[in-house]
Amino acid sequence: MATTAADRPKTSRSRAASTRAGNDKPNEAKGSNSNAKSGSSRGGLGQPGLAVGAAAAGLVAGLAANFVRKAIVQAPSALAGQWDEALKAEHQAVRLIFDKIEKTDEHNTTKRATLLMQLKHALAKHAVEEENAVYACLRDHAQKTEADKLNHEHGYVKQYLYDLSMMDRRSPKWIAKLREFRSMVEDHMREEEESVFPQLRASLTEEENKQLTMAMNKEGLKVA
Repeated sequence: MATTAADRPKTSRSRAASTRAGNDKPNEAKGSNSNAKSGSSRGGLGQPGLAVGAAAAGLVAGLAANFVRKAIVQAPSALAGQWDEALKAEHQAVRLIFDKIEKTDEHNTTKRATLLMQLKHALAKHAVEEENAVYACLRDHAQKTEADKLNHEHGYVKQYLYDLSMMDRRSPKWIAKLREFRSMVEDHMREEEESVFPQLRASLTEEENKQLTMAMNKEGLKVA
């Protein structure tokens, strides 16, 4: 059928519109790709931030948990009262660990190792409290000789602990060494409880005793 002159402009307009629509599609695709890349970039930048935040939260939680654990370990001493009463309570805890070890035999090597580790930790914390607070206070109040003697004995405590950790826990010599160690520790504790501690406490004012108690617990918390 022949195309009339009236129809030709409409056909041209249709073709032009179709061409414009076709030309616009790549631009739309480019825009979509650009938006997608932009969103991807923003998401990529957010991931390290989330990771850092999670790591920081984990660190804070770990530090808080460690502080709570230390506080629990130090609590019996802190709640025992004045510094000398707290140290006496720690002495008694050490005696109980010795009792448990002495009830073992050569077949309980794992239990002996576990209890020896508990004893080592208890004595180490106790030594820090005494050496960094109580013995220092003794020296400041004209009792240097007593402080130095007690501090010297702490060196032998470490020696016994080392020897026991190196010896065969199945050997009869091991339990004999432990009993020798206990005798030395109990002599040391008895001197402190019956002589050194009462004399020092009596020589201090109420405020000074309070400050010494705080200092002792602070030292214990560091290594609890």
